[in-house]
Amino acid sequence: MKLLAIDTSTEACSAALSIDGEISERYEIAPRKHAELILPMIDELLADAGCSLAQMDAIAFGRGPGAFTGVRIGTGVVQGLAFSIECPVVPVSSLAAMAYGAMAEFSVDNVLAGIDARMAEVYWGAYQRSADGGVQLLDDERVCKPDETFIPASGHWVGAGTAWQAYGDELRARYDGFLSESHPEIFPRARDVAALGVIGFQMGGAVVADEAQPVYLRNNVAKKKAKQ
Repeated sequence: MKLLAIDTSTEACSAALSIDGEISERYEIAPRKHAELILPMIDELLADAGCSLAQMDAIAFGRGPGAFTGVRIGTGVVQGLAFSIECPVVPVSSLAAMAYGAMAEFSVDNVLAGIDARMAEVYWGAYQRSADGGVQLLDDERVCKPDETFIPASGHWVGAGTAWQAYGDELRARYDGFLSESHPEIFPRARDVAALGVIGFQMGGAVVADEAQPVYLRNNVAKKKAKQ
């Protein structure tokens, strides 16, 4: 299977190409440069692999939550690419991708994934490794105050994402007895979107391009931006 993946939902910008399970990636921490970087990243990956966009079986993208502008850029780019080659799209949660990456990097099964949502809030999800090799969400993804985040019933958990930098003391106190370690340097990455995208595609999670929609969680901000 050939799958292209991108994620522009946070300060990190990345693109990845999965060919029969082998994943290559371009990744850069580049706030406010996503629109400039993402298409050249895709072109480089395809050129290095000797592939064309038209050969892709599907395109996956980090559908949010995250920075409003970044999520919107990613959605627009993927829709445009998918329309051009009549290709299915696999939306992947940016929090899930971050959790998947942390599980792979630190050899753990339980991740509390959080992105700094500004306005004294976090985007939050608690994930466990699933039987299909992906991740399973406990409760719901949410945007909330750090002291309103979901607390699992049991287990040893690892924190991942910028929420642990912005609100680390508060979150570590809240998860005292559950938390083994935290890694605020973890961002969603296209390589992890690609891995979850392949699983999602195989499980029937692909949609047509115009159904590939962003997930903001903070709907009041999205509506305000849309009116502007």
